[in-house]
Amino acid sequence: MMRLRIEHATGFVYPGDVGASYNEARMLPSSTDAQFVLSSQLDINPSTSVNYYTDYFGTRVAAFDVLAGHSALDITARSLVEVRPRPIEFGDVTWDRLHREAPRAIATVEMLDQSARTRPHAEVADVARSIAAQHDHPGRAALAIAAAVRDAVEYVPGSTEVHSTAAEAWTERKGVCQDITHITLGALREVGIPARYVSGYLHPSAHPEMGVPVTGESHAWVEWFVGDWQGYDPTNRSEIVDRHVLVGRGRDYNDVPPLRGVYAGLHKSELHVQVTISREA
Repeated sequence: MMRLRIEHATGFVYPGDVGASYNEARMLPSSTDAQFVLSSQLDINPSTSVNYYTDYFGTRVAAFDVLAGHSALDITARSLVEVRPRPIEFGDVTWDRLHREAPRAIATVEMLDQSARTRPHAEVADVARSIAAQHDHPGRAALAIAAAVRDAVEYVPGSTEVHSTAAEAWTERKGVCQDITHITLGALREVGIPARYVSGYLHPSAHPEMGVPVTGESHAWVEWFVGDWQGYDPTNRSEIVDRHVLVGRGRDYNDVPPLRGVYAGLHKSELHVQVTISREA
């Protein structure tokens, strides 16, 4: 088990005053069976009231409005979380049982349909079907599919945009964790394995020094359902370990952006982001 302190500072700068802004932040983790939130807070400037709620997919959301004129909006999320590893367990579910039961449950049926972000390139669909045909167990097929996606796609920061789709990233054979996750989701859903997008944070060092803050970033990985939900980080070719802090889940990135908002004004906003992570225990 590891104790991680996370500070995620983000927000917008405008070239002039805007009249009002309406925002949602998904930046604070919640306690689960694999992590315990010791403390968390959200600081907003300009100061305003915040309404907290849990969205449809179980993600903690902070909704807030800034109604006075402002030229910048700054949000800082601070969290202290104890995390334990979540190794993959394959279980004994069969393809027949999965295909029979997954479409009948609300938690899984919504994670079977493709979205515009996850719809796979024809080549990805062919690869997924070929791998699935080689495995009697859907869990082992899921792991092999995720590995095949990562082997084919190079991790290149800045090679895609936040609105890029899985098919676009596959065509370029490069992307970031968001793209690799979207491609993997599309491949898994293509063969009838329910899969969902997970957003959170990852300490970048495999062996973090105690008390040393390092620059991090938001991270994304997948969870697939084969009798139970199992997590895997295709970008790093790893199981979910005690350096992964979960914030939200959804069908794709559109369900879990760290910050989303609209504002009244003609100015173009500029987003800034800085994430710092340190191991406390």
